[in-house]
Amino acid sequence: MLHQVRLALPILIPLFTAVFCLLGWRSLRLQRAAGVAGSFLLLAAGLELLRSVSQDGIQVLHIAGWPARYGIVLVADLFSAMMVVLAGVLGAAISVYSVGDLNARHEIFGYHPLSHVMLMGVCGAFLTGDIFNLYVWFEVTLIASFVLLALGGTRGQIEGALKYVTLNLAASSLFLTAAGLLYSAAGTLNLAALAEALRGPDTPAGLATVLSMLLLVAFGTKAALFPLFFWLPASYHTPPVPVSALFAGLLTKVGVYALIRVFTLLFVTETAFTHNLLLVLAGLTMVTGVLGAVTQNEIRRILAFHSVSQVGYMIMGLGLLTPLALAGSVFFMVHHSIVKSNLFLVGGIAQRLGGSFELKRLGGLYSAYPALAMLFLVPALSLAGLPPFGGFFAKLVLIKAGLEAENFWIVGVSLMVSIVTLLSMTKIWAEAFWKPRPEGRAPGRGGVSSRLWIPAALLAVMTVVMGGASQGFFDLSLRAAEQLTDPSSYVRAVQGSEP
Repeated sequence: MLHQVRLALPILIPLFTAVFCLLGWRSLRLQRAAGVAGSFLLLAAGLELLRSVSQDGIQVLHIAGWPARYGIVLVADLFSAMMVVLAGVLGAAISVYSVGDLNARHEIFGYHPLSHVMLMGVCGAFLTGDIFNLYVWFEVTLIASFVLLALGGTRGQIEGALKYVTLNLAASSLFLTAAGLLYSAAGTLNLAALAEALRGPDTPAGLATVLSMLLLVAFGTKAALFPLFFWLPASYHTPPVPVSALFAGLLTKVGVYALIRVFTLLFVTETAFTHNLLLVLAGLTMVTGVLGAVTQNEIRRILAFHSVSQVGYMIMGLGLLTPLALAGSVFFMVHHSIVKSNLFLVGGIAQRLGGSFELKRLGGLYSAYPALAMLFLVPALSLAGLPPFGGFFAKLVLIKAGLEAENFWIVGVSLMVSIVTLLSMTKIWAEAFWKPRPEGRAPGRGGVSSRLWIPAALLAVMTVVMGGASQGFFDLSLRAAEQLTDPSSYVRAVQGSEP
């Protein structure tokens, strides 16, 4: 009974937090308090779930006692539990930052309940054990994120939100089509049952390939994979900073998570074709994203293009499909979410102090605010993959896996992209922090609340800890990868726990 509660809490906590915020609609103070409290409760529930899964193995909850083949199932292995913890970490940090950053104009339109609806959708996607409910949670996330993107109603926000929702609705249609074909072929949408059905002798030749391509396009769109990524740099720079940070940390990770889940559980027999294609797409995503970043002159646009580029590293591990490579992908996903969200938060502080996100209008931040400069350097150098930060060890694992698999070209691409990433981070440093303030440019809004500094500082500390304790993080990621590369353990856990 206790493990069932653990599995449900990451979904129920943000749900009830959103409801409580709606009930307190007339009181922004109440909404802020509920939002922060709900985020920390989600983090606590995620940590307890991870502890339970790490000690006792894969956890399964059959809703209303229905058999897995027909009912709704929640499943938590190490990978999904780690992602739930990540959602809690970022939710807690960004909720505190939001209290000090957002103005009432954004909050009165429902920022606090919407952010928790999005967290509910994200956690639901991480924990669901069937394809149809994965679609449902994707749509919950899409609806909440669309409104969050448009929050404030500026022309740039509406334009970015329309591009985002149009392409993602098309991806959802493909996803629903694939789900219908899966059900017609197997008579179930439960992931564990599908894993067995798609390997059976009755599966029509080529069906798995067709389905895998449909899901690759659907999930690849949501993950911002090449060539379907253009919605991301068109939208991530438009909303308030906390929304951008939440999206950068979690939104694309849901798509990456779905790709890793289905291509390790359902389509592993199609390795020769699908996973080589995934490697090619990973390389193209890295290159196009980083080249887009170096051409930009606005902090948030640079970070948005880097969000695209770094997705390529996560998919690189999936394309290689070895335990070491998947461990690198899991490690990199956790590292990147923390680092990229932190860079958006630091960029928001820089905008408040410097008066702009445009690099040509910034300058002198290092001499005026050395603490901010240090908060930028830690995640920036980690994003570029420099030691001793977590990003270095995550990329090192992926490069080692690529060399062991003798895929030298993807290793070369990943190293080149890391160098260009460092150059673009150096560009932000030189323009915003190192050069003198441009003549005639007045400073920004002066003092910044501690509610902005504390979350950014804590995420920077986590980045340093991930580097200093990299062996522990890697060991956990490797255990998660071993579960992913052994689908039978997932199938046994779901079928063995049926009522």
